[in-house]
Amino acid sequence: MALDFSGQNLRGRNFKGRKDLAGANFSYADIRGANFTNANLTGANFSHAKAGLQRRWAIGLVIISFLLSGLSGFLWAVNGYLVSLIFSSSSNDQIGGWVALVTLIAFFFITIRQGIISGLGAVAFAFAFAVAATVVATFAVAGLAAGAFVVVAAGAAAVAFAGAAAAAAAGAAAVVGAFAGAFAVAFAVAPAVAFAVTAAFAGVFAGAVAVAAAGAAAAAVTGTLFGIYISWRAMKGDQKHSLIRNIAIAFAATGGTSFRGANLTNADFTQATLKSTDFRNTILICSRWHQAKMLDRVRPGSTYLQNTQVRQLLVTGQGQDKNFYRENLRGINLKKANLADASFIGADLSEANLQDADLSRAKLKQTQLDGTDLTGATLTGAYIEDWGITNTTKLHGVRCEYVFMRLPTKEDPDPLRKPDNKQEVFADGDFADFIQPIFDTLDLYHNQGVDPRAVAIAFKNLAENHPEAELEIVAMEKRGDDKILLRAKTAAGSDKSQLSAEYFDDYNQLKALSQSQQLLLIEKDSYVSDLKNMLTTALGQPKFYTQGDTNMSDISGINIEGSSNVSGIAGNNSIANLGNISGNVSIALTQLPDATDAEKPGIKELLSQLQDAIIQSTYLSEEEKAEALEQVKALAEAGKTPQESTKQKTAKTAITMLKGIFSGLPAVASLVEAGNKLLPAIAKLFSLG
Repeated sequence: MALDFSGQNLRGRNFKGRKDLAGANFSYADIRGANFTNANLTGANFSHAKAGLQRRWAIGLVIISFLLSGLSGFLWAVNGYLVSLIFSSSSNDQIGGWVALVTLIAFFFITIRQGIISGLGAVAFAFAFAVAATVVATFAVAGLAAGAFVVVAAGAAAVAFAGAAAAAAAGAAAVVGAFAGAFAVAFAVAPAVAFAVTAAFAGVFAGAVAVAAAGAAAAAVTGTLFGIYISWRAMKGDQKHSLIRNIAIAFAATGGTSFRGANLTNADFTQATLKSTDFRNTILICSRWHQAKMLDRVRPGSTYLQNTQVRQLLVTGQGQDKNFYRENLRGINLKKANLADASFIGADLSEANLQDADLSRAKLKQTQLDGTDLTGATLTGAYIEDWGITNTTKLHGVRCEYVFMRLPTKEDPDPLRKPDNKQEVFADGDFADFIQPIFDTLDLYHNQGVDPRAVAIAFKNLAENHPEAELEIVAMEKRGDDKILLRAKTAAGSDKSQLSAEYFDDYNQLKALSQSQQLLLIEKDSYVSDLKNMLTTALGQPKFYTQGDTNMSDISGINIEGSSNVSGIAGNNSIANLGNISGNVSIALTQLPDATDAEKPGIKELLSQLQDAIIQSTYLSEEEKAEALEQVKALAEAGKTPQESTKQKTAKTAITMLKGIFSGLPAVASLVEAGNKLLPAIAKLFSLG
């Protein structure tokens, strides 16, 4: 039974590493400062819970922020003093003052435009230059240079001091401002408090420097305002100042609620207050964040919570027209979210919860949806080009009137609407039936010079070589003038990379065969002939796309082993004298060694039996017998060195050709029986079976 902590005061409690919290109820509980590190919180309920810092930690952090504010004011006052040297009677001091002013202005400008890192980098460059110039000045004082070097050194030194002080002051002020901004939200401490402390310190220091009190005070005020502005931009999510924001949030989360490394799969944080909470390295699969408060003040680590736009989507459920290009949204919970017209091109939505979500007209091109739950989702008008659904994608109850198989382009304004008839729509449940065949498919893309006969034979061979893959053609699409995509459904777990490589190896070899040789393989096979005709039709149309029932599903039941290779083909297309051909076969057979074991026939004995069966067949024409004997001769030539790869390829081609010739014979023919017995044994001797 799940534990119930609802409504309890759990401040500072230690649940670290506990594995018995799955499904626990923490709703309305006060979990400020609680430690859930590495705990198993699968399915836990944290709705309306209050996370964050305990009061004593909040007071301690505020005190530290005040101290940093004082340091900031002191450093800005130093910068004010250096700038006030402009009004000094000494020309060297005036140069230093102007250099300090220019350095500060450049620092302000670069930081605002490009961020604190760029600003500090510019000051560091000035500091390096000043150090080098100071070294030169040292030698000048020793008499190695003119007195003018002293003036340059003095100015450079002023740059160094002003730059270093400016960098320290701006950095401290920005961080302090960020802390102040964070604490203002977290603890109701107004930014004005930090500003007041800063001004007080600035006033003290300015009083000590009577020569430039007004300048120091002005610089302190300006610097503090600058720090507050930078911190405000950082806490608003400005990426230029992300360093400041990350430091401030990490600082403010010290001592707060920790879920670091916890398993929060299916956990519910609906309307929970989550400021100063640590979610680093957590498992957040399908966690719910609807109307969660202060989700932008958590420490997200590398989870999807680090993205500002994603956080807003999780809290509000409103993602219409938003762009999530290539975002890693694996395991995100967007149940009932409004995602109409949103773009998820290249995004990873695997294992996400999209139940009842509105994905009307959403761009799902190349979107990964492995294990995604789309139950009850609306997909009307969605663009599903090359989307990554699998047999674990849940499509039960999907609402969809029509989809587009491609994104529209200038070159192709027709994005392949399905159903094709624009007056038709999918009936309830039809979309799942339409898309079901391509859950796990093998895509065979032919990009030049498509040979329909070679495609048909190669696919037939592949289906028979791998019956466990349960290959079944489910879609065919013409792309461009001479490109075609053949899509075949496969069994779960099939190695599609291996299947594709084997198919194209076979296809490329078959393309090299003459037309007459290809015809011998397909003329008596209605399945191959049907597929070849369909491909020919597709290539002859301006546009062609078919999916679903292609009347080719029975291809998966064809049984042909081996793949073709043109290497070492011995035959030709002429009608030769059958006796001469048979004699040539006999000569080739005499060159093979006899079997060492009389009970285990070798290649010579098996091929002799096959030769006799072909000659004695009453079902083969003279031309067919001649072609069959040419293949036997090829096998005999290859049998001299049966373990060489080139000879094995020759043997595979010959066996494939023989099976094609035998495939049209009646089942009662003695040659069929002989072929079924002899060909597998011959293939085994060539290490092909």
